[in-house]
Amino acid sequence: MSLILRTDARVADALSDALLEKGALSVSMEDASAGTAAEAPMYGEPGMVTESAWPQSLIIALCEQSDDPARLVAAACEQIGLDQAPDYRIEPVAEQDWVRRSQSQFEPIRISDKLWIVPSWATAPEQDAVNLVLDPGLAFGTGSHPSTRLCLQWLERTLRGGERVLDYGCGSGILAIAAQRLGASAALGVDVDPLALLAAQANAQRNRVDARFINAETAPDFRADLVVANILANPLILLAPVLAGHTATGGRIALSGILETQAQEVMAAYAPWFELHIGASDEGWVLIEGGRP
Repeated sequence: MSLILRTDARVADALSDALLEKGALSVSMEDASAGTAAEAPMYGEPGMVTESAWPQSLIIALCEQSDDPARLVAAACEQIGLDQAPDYRIEPVAEQDWVRRSQSQFEPIRISDKLWIVPSWATAPEQDAVNLVLDPGLAFGTGSHPSTRLCLQWLERTLRGGERVLDYGCGSGILAIAAQRLGASAALGVDVDPLALLAAQANAQRNRVDARFINAETAPDFRADLVVANILANPLILLAPVLAGHTATGGRIALSGILETQAQEVMAAYAPWFELHIGASDEGWVLIEGGRP
């Protein structure tokens, strides 16, 4: 069953944690005003200070059918010192084939006439295309986000064959894998998340490429002809000297995960090393590209 509570930002995070500690199977939080004029969008990324909860939040706790909702709510409120329990309601959760339902949400994604992302359980729509086999998992990068699509399209139109490619912030490894499938002689993926590195290596084996994936803290002095980084604006700004150091003279770079309003600030950070411009945009996200003279 699903236990749904309405509360304010003052206690939302603490109450969510308490519900988990008292036995809820999972807890998620949504804007209670979503879809109305009072909806309060929240955006954040490393280096930005953001609110952690909406002014009015809905806490959705998934519980065992045998749980006592009143007892669970009372215990959670007592733990955080909340004298009056918030209003809540109970909704049944129907039995479903969650694996099949999850798979149905991910279909082959067309990146271009030549390039597709295909889940392992699906049939490739274009057998003669470059079909990257990639399943949703623990790491970012399935090809569905505009910033990932922009990077894949950049690799397709930029690679000529034989280049060394660095994918910084590799997530699922999709960009490094695509680079090798499109003709790169070598591809190295770098990330700080150990789970992402494991997922990326598994994806590389599935696609029969020998791309390597390593932790950013132990990254070698790898000088690449093409550097691609699909992260977020603030980390990209901080990484400017690092990525410049990994780009060979005459090499090219592509930066994504950037909103249109952030483009000028990112380009300014890379101006000492690169001649950059906005190369493409998709749904409000941009790809910044250029060369190192």
